[in-house]
Amino acid sequence: MKKLGYRVSILALCFGLLSSVQAQTAPAAPAASAASAAPAAPAEPAAEITCFESRKGASEVVKRDLKPGHPNVKCSTRTGAVLWWGDPFDGTVPMGEMPLMEKYVGKAVVKPRSDKLPLLAMCGTACHNGVGPKFVPPKLPTTRKPVPIPTMEGMMPDAKNFQHGRGGIWCLDCHHTTQRNKLVDNFGEPVSYEQPQLLCGKCHGDKLRDWRDGIHGKRIGEWASSGKKRWFTCTECHNPHNVQDGARNRGFIQLAPELPPQLPRGMIDAKHELRHGIAH
Repeated sequence: MKKLGYRVSILALCFGLLSSVQAQTAPAAPAASAASAAPAAPAEPAAEITCFESRKGASEVVKRDLKPGHPNVKCSTRTGAVLWWGDPFDGTVPMGEMPLMEKYVGKAVVKPRSDKLPLLAMCGTACHNGVGPKFVPPKLPTTRKPVPIPTMEGMMPDAKNFQHGRGGIWCLDCHHTTQRNKLVDNFGEPVSYEQPQLLCGKCHGDKLRDWRDGIHGKRIGEWASSGKKRWFTCTECHNPHNVQDGARNRGFIQLAPELPPQLPRGMIDAKHELRHGIAH
C-alpha cells in the first residue's frame, strides 16, 4: 500500500508539471490579442457651451474656465442667457475717447465685436471698399428709394422693407460712403463698430444722454461711480436692422423671463428679507 501511494503521488506531481508547461506554451486567446492590438478609442471632446450676454445672435460668449472651478460665465438652461460673470472684464478693451463724455466714461471698457460680424470684412474690402473699376469712385444712388440688389437681399431679406426710421433714413445715413466696414457720425467721419453710440446718438439724443448717465442700457463691474465698468453698447442689445421687432412692429424685442430664485433647502419662506439688516 505504501508503494502504491508513493506511485500515485509521483504520477500526480508529473501531471501537474505537464499542465503548467502546456499553459505557458499555449497561444494567447484571440480576444485578448485583438484587444491589446486595437488602439484606444479617442475621447470625445466636451460639447461647447455658448450663451448670450445681452442679445441673442449679437453677444455670444463661449463658456470656459478662467481657472479650475471658476468659469467665465454661468449660462441659463432656460433662455441661454448669461446669469453670472466670473470676470466681467474678461476680453474687454478701453472704450476710447468719447466727445463730451470725458467725465462720465471714467474707466469704461467694452467688449470688441468686430470679429463676431462675419460680413464686416467682406463688405469693407470686397464690394464696398470705395474703389470701382479703374480706381474711380463708385457711383452712388441719387435717391433713397430702395432698388433690387440680389446680394444685399440675400444677406438682409428685409432691406426693401426697412423699418428703422420708418422710411426717413436709408443705408448711407448709418454706413460710411466709402468705408463700409465703418459707421458714420454727424460730420461724415468714420466711426468704429465698437462705438455705435456715436452714430445712434445722432437721432436718439435723449437715449444717448440716459445711456451716458447710467439709466439706460446695462453695465457690470465696480459699484463706485468712478470705478471700472463694462459698458454694453447700443447694438449689443438692439438690432438696428429690425428695431420694430418684426410682426409686433414696435419697440424692443420681448425677453423670456428667468425662473425665480429658489429658497435654500429647509427654508419655508423668505420673510427674513423683510427685516432690515441694520438695527435703527
